[in-house]
Parts: sequence; structure tokens; C-alpha cells
Amino acid sequence: MKWFPTSKKEMEAAGWERPDVILFTGDAFIDHPSFGAAVIARVIESTGMRVAVVPQPNWRDDLRDFTKLGEPRYFFAVTAGNMDSMVNHYTAARRLRSDDAYTPGGVAGFRPDYATVVYTRILKKLFPSAPVLIGGIEASMRRLMHYDYWKDRLEPSILVSSGADLLIYGMAERAVVQLAGRLLAGERLEEIHDLPQSAFTILSGTALPPLPGTKDKALRSCHEALASRKAYAENFVVFEKTSNSMKPVRLTEQCGDVTVVVNPPLPPATEAEADSVYDLPFNYAPHPRYEKKGAIPAWEMIKFSVNIHRGCFGGCSFCAIAAHQGKFISSRSEASVMREVEKISRMDGFKGYLSDLGGPSANMYRMAGRDRERCMKCGRPSCIWPSVCDNLETSHRDLTELYRKVTSLPGIRKAFIGSGVRYDLLMKEYNKAAGNAEEQYLRELIVHHTSGRLKVAPEHTDDEVLYLMRKSSFRHFRKLREKFMAIVKSNGLRYELIPYFISAHPGTSLKKMEALARELSDLGMHPEQVQDFTPTPMTLATAMFYLGFDPYTGKKVYVARDIAEKRRQKGYFFRK
Repeated sequence: MKWFPTSKKEMEAAGWERPDVILFTGDAFIDHPSFGAAVIARVIESTGMRVAVVPQPNWRDDLRDFTKLGEPRYFFAVTAGNMDSMVNHYTAARRLRSDDAYTPGGVAGFRPDYATVVYTRILKKLFPSAPVLIGGIEASMRRLMHYDYWKDRLEPSILVSSGADLLIYGMAERAVVQLAGRLLAGERLEEIHDLPQSAFTILSGTALPPLPGTKDKALRSCHEALASRKAYAENFVVFEKTSNSMKPVRLTEQCGDVTVVVNPPLPPATEAEADSVYDLPFNYAPHPRYEKKGAIPAWEMIKFSVNIHRGCFGGCSFCAIAAHQGKFISSRSEASVMREVEKISRMDGFKGYLSDLGGPSANMYRMAGRDRERCMKCGRPSCIWPSVCDNLETSHRDLTELYRKVTSLPGIRKAFIGSGVRYDLLMKEYNKAAGNAEEQYLRELIVHHTSGRLKVAPEHTDDEVLYLMRKSSFRHFRKLREKFMAIVKSNGLRYELIPYFISAHPGTSLKKMEALARELSDLGMHPEQVQDFTPTPMTLATAMFYLGFDPYTGKKVYVARDIAEKRRQKGYFFRK
């Protein structure tokens, strides 16, 4: 097995004098396609570049972890890891967490707050002439001015606070490949300003570089957004609409002496492009350096799971998936999925059970607009809210067939679906296109792919709150429950339906939480998992939390900002 060097000794053993790229990550390094650092390292490697990795560098000592491999030939790459470092570190009540799922032994304290900024500033100080590229969800969701819950204020783009030369947002593989090709051809990273899906800074007043076929849209300046919540609201609406559109729009945002420029994203990945990522030579294991350091919880959770698609058109207001991965679905081919399942079936410790066969939402595989021209003209943040778009193909036939093919493979006893299911897509009352294929899918899901407990996320019972969440009415959950109970009864099963909810989401008052708890009690249901709303950068719910109103309508929204009230709201779920 070929591993990326993580130390000077390993680099010398590989016969390298100098890496082309050195990637710093806040996670332990796990060479698996579910971990962004591994994907980017393998993608860069596929272009012919030599990549070394420095996982979880010590930022508190003499900084030897940042200098031990020297200066790369082309650039440093920096990511905080699979999670935003602040979400990783703190609860919704801003209390420090005692563990870290991306560290051996689950031990906390191996990455700094705002890891992307800390790592980049150190590298810029130690190697002032070396370019630094940043990416991952922490950088992606901070590419423009954003509300920071932990500082309780608006913060400028992470490009401004970190000093990075270039940011690639979203799922970065194809943009990174383009970048690597141009660098190998002799271009300089600092001078590349027309790369799709990238962001950078220029001196304010400087002419924008040419970008043919692209419309330019200037956001209100950082100074204006700081002075006026209305200005920030306008910026957010423009950001969200352009993020969810196929039309190429370049955004600019002046922050004092510099202007942040965000180039439009690449089109959704084709099936062949999605497959190519999973065909890279991943080792499907943590780096050997962790052999005696304890299990890595995040790896233990996903090592027998398979991701079949990316993106989500749900548009939930509290979720960052659409702004990061994109609204449009990129699916893998059946053959690619089957190859990965076969690879997993040969892994040590595999006993025939896949823990997940899913994606951001489990049941959006191969779903897309029938008429692409209509999609090109559309800027809706959700394809299924407030109603299901009549241009959206929502058939579950291919997905049901994929489930059956996977479970027919030798060595596969059962493939569980651990990802969240958008059950409203299965309800004729909500999705007019739902029919026999969706009934078959629901039966297949419950009878053959549930571990005895089907977990779904209605999130709330109050229609006003659900509207602000961009979620469908609770009555569709009631319908799902009826169907679930009928299916388990007819198959002689004793399965449970487990609902997930969010407390303290904008629009939620103590009175509405009390009503929620009462309605669940009437149904005889007792939720086991309740998520206290955490405002994460650049989601609609976070914008409402900061603004106190809906940026689209200007209508006032109740917000529970006090930590004590947040605790009281969550407490309603656990009262007897």
C-alpha cells in the first residue's frame, strides 16, 4: 500500500527531496473517500504531483510540524478537516466539548479554534513567499462576510482573516485538478484569478480580471453590512440565490482596502467524473502512524459505509450542504458503487453489514430536472419547498434497484440506510409524482434496510417554524407513521420509528416547544435525539438568528439567543 508521507523520515524513504504540495489538516489522516483531505491529496497525486500530508500539526510549540517538510514546490494546502473547527469544539451552548471524533482515541485539543486561519497565518509567517490554498467546509462557508456565532459578530471573508492566496469552495476535486494542471504548465497560483469555484482578493479599485460569459454582481460592502442589517440581508439573499443557480455569476464584496472575488462554481459533476474520484487508490484505512494511538471514532463510524451521491436539493434553512456541495445531485454509476462495496467486503473486520448506502439525503440518487433549460433559469434554494418542482424527476426506481443489487453481492448480508430520508418525497399528498415506485421504495427501506429503527427528521410540529426551516408540514410525518406501522405489522416486524427534532431554531418559542412536546406525547413517542440549534456560517437560519428577521421577506422572526432559554426549550423533550 502506498501512503502519503507525513514526516521527513517517510519522505526520505519515498526518495523525495521536496514535495510538490504539502497538505495541512485538522483531522487525523484517514485515506478514505469520506474524508476530504484524503480525496484532495489523491486527486492532486493523480495529476503527477507529489503530495505530503501534515495531520493535526502542533500550533502551540516551536512550530516544528510546520517546518519539518520544508517548503513545497508549488503550494501549501490547508483544511480544518471534515468539520468546521468551531462546531467540532463547542456545543450550541458554547461549552467546550470533551471529545473529538476525528482524533485517535477521540481525544480533544489536537486542533485550534478557527484552524484554517491559525494554520494559514503560521505558514504565511514562516514561508512568506509560498502560496497557500485553503478549502474544506470551514473555508467554504466563510468565503464571504458571515455571522460568527462564537464571536457574536459579523466577520469578513476567511481570505481576509487568514491571508490565504486562494480559496476553493465546495467539493473541490475538479477545480483542484484544473489548478494543478495550470501550475504544472508554468502559471503561478497567486496570479490565477479565473479558476472556477475559487475565491481570492484583489486591491479595492483594481479592475476585475476578464471572465467571459459571466455576469458580475457587487454585494454591499463589508462597511455597509456592518452598519446596516438590511444591507447584510440583501447580501445573504444574493449569495444564496447565486449559490443555487446554474447561471454563472461572479460575486464581489469590498472589505476596506481589498475586495473579495468569488468565481462561479463548476457545473454538477457527471457520473463519470463522480466515479473517477472513487477509482483513486485509497487505502481505506487510517495512516499507519496511528496504529498504537487508539481508534478514531469517525473512522469506526463510516468505514463500512458507501456514499452513492452528492448534493442536496432540500434547501433546509439550517443546513450548509447546498451551499457547500451544491443543490444539484451528482450520482455515481451502479458499477462504481458495486466496485466499492466489493472492496469493503474484503476489509478486515467486515462481517457482511454495510452501515450506510446513502448521501447527504439518502433518497435523492439520480434525481434531476427533466428540462435542464428550466433549471438554468431557476434560482430557487430548494427544489422541493414550498412545493415539489414539477420539473424534478423524483422516481425512486433506480435507487430501489441499486439497493437490491448491492445486497445480492456475495458477502453482503444487509445494507443499512443510515443517511436521513426525505420521507415527504414518498408522500403523494406532498409529491404529486409519487406513485408505485415510491411505495416500493418505502417497503424496501423498512423491511430490508432498517436495523429495527427507522430514523427520520420532521424537525418540528409547528407549521410556522417548519416554514422557516423550509421543511414540509408535520402531517406528512403522521402519514409516514401510518404507512410505517402498516408495513411492519404486515411483515411481522417489531420496528420503531425514531423522529429527530431541533430546539431553539429561529421562530421557535417556549410555547411552541411545549406544543411540540404535547403532540409527541399524544402520539406516544419519545424522541431520543434532540439537536439544539447551532448557528453555523452562511445558512439562512443563521442569517435569521443574527438579523432577527427573514432576509427574504423582512418579516420579524423570534430568536432564542439566551443560553438559559435554549436549555429550557431543549428540556421540553425530556419532561415526563
